[in-house]
Formats: sequence, C-alpha cells, structure tokens
Amino acid sequence: MFRIIEKRLLAPDIWLMNVEASRVAKAAQPGQFVIVRGTDDGERIPLTIADYDREKGTVCIVIQAVGASTRKMVALEEGGALADFAGPLGQPSEFIHEDPEALRARRFLFIAGGVGAAPVYPQVKWLHEHGVQVDVIVGARSREMLIITEELRKVAGNLYISTDDGSEGFHGNVTALMKELIDNRGKRYDEVVTIGPMIMMKFVSLATREYGIRTIASLNTLMIDGTGMCGACRVSIGGKMKFACVDGPEFDASLIDFDEAMRRQRMYKTKETVADHRCRIGRGE
Repeated sequence: MFRIIEKRLLAPDIWLMNVEASRVAKAAQPGQFVIVRGTDDGERIPLTIADYDREKGTVCIVIQAVGASTRKMVALEEGGALADFAGPLGQPSEFIHEDPEALRARRFLFIAGGVGAAPVYPQVKWLHEHGVQVDVIVGARSREMLIITEELRKVAGNLYISTDDGSEGFHGNVTALMKELIDNRGKRYDEVVTIGPMIMMKFVSLATREYGIRTIASLNTLMIDGTGMCGACRVSIGGKMKFACVDGPEFDASLIDFDEAMRRQRMYKTKETVADHRCRIGRGE
C-alpha cells in the first residue's frame, strides 16, 4: 500500500496527491508516468508524474475525475493508501540526456493545456535546476480551471496564461498566444514542448511547423494499459507504428498522425464512464 500524505483540490474535479513511493521517487525522471490502482478491485490507470522528491521518497500525481475508477481514487483521503503505484514507466524527456551547457543556448517554450500543466512542471523544474530558463504558456477554459500556475511561475523564465473566456491572461487559445508572442512581442524559440488535449497539440504542431520550430508532443492521454500489452496506444510516428506507453509518451510532433491518434482515443471514450471497465482476460468472459 502507498500512503497518501497530501491531497489537494486544484480545480473542479482535478486533485493533486503526494504519495509515499520511495523506489519510484528515486528513479523518476521528467516525462515518465506511473500506473496507479486506487483499490484492490480498481482499474489500473496510467498517470504522468507531476513532481517527485527523492529525499522524502514522494511522488506527486494529478488526477482528473472523469470516470468510475478515477472518482473512486479521488475519494480516498489523506492518510489513506493507494493499492498499487508502479513505475516509473515510459521514456524520460530527451533533454535530460543532453549537455546542460548546450541546453542553456537553446530557447524553449512549453505549452500546456488543462491538466497538461502537471507533467510540464517537472520538465520545466529540471531545466531550471540545470540553469536553463524557459518560457511557459498555460491554457484553460477559464480561470477556475488553471492549475499549477504558482509552481510554474517559480521555475519558468516567463509564464504566460491564456483562457478561452478571457477571465485571466490572454483572451484566446494557446496557439493564438504563441503566435502573439512570436509575431508581436519579438519572441524566438528553437524548440516547443506541448502537453495537453490531443486537438490542442495538433494545432500547436501545425502552427510551429509554419515557423520551422521543432516540436515535441506527449501522447500520455492515449495510454490505457501502460505496458504495451493492450495495444490501445498504437500510433503512427513517421509512418511507423509505435506504442505511446513504451516508445513514448513524447514524440516529434511533426511525425505524429494526430488524426489517427484522435480516432483511437475516441474508441475508448464511452468506457471511461463505465463502472465495471476491467480487463477480463483470463476470467472466462
């Protein structure tokens, strides 16, 4: 069992949990994820790592309650425990393998949509700790749906906020704000990393292609099993089949077939609200 040492509501139906998982914390890297099971009879859910503390042995996750299993999970209280917490899984962000001095010479922009701000945070934090100053755009439907902005403000060179309804920051979507920064505010970027809804990442990728900016996108929302066995996260990357959970979750956005990925994502949409969505392999069903 993995004890929940902190539980906090970030936005409607979005919860942060800090969990005691020393082995995971010791090995975790930005960009990776964990498989979490709230109760013994619960569904295995892949969740990207939102932060980790090696000394305290804790890992932070952010959970959006959208289906039966995630709602059961967020019903657990501080002091309670998660049944399983396995990881870290997936490939870490590629920049952790690069020379920090070379990274400091590059201009990064991170673009997060909705709960995508959570996995963006450990990446920006890692770069900040290695002397790399980056810009960050965080977008949401409205002010009340913004998360992790204060934490990001402490580690980002500049934090820009956009809301669809104009209730905070730039009035418009993240792609429009990125274009505003480049076209009208003199910003120049060598690389963009985007994490959020699939449709958002698609349009970010199309926009950055116009500027010739290399872009990385995370396909963490496509994962179900998280180990490559179910095949649900198959995606075409440069015409070759890859698995988001074992080959990714981050890929060169210019090579991603976003339309195929979105079709695959829609196949499982109705299952998210079904209470008895459990693997039946080996159960004779």
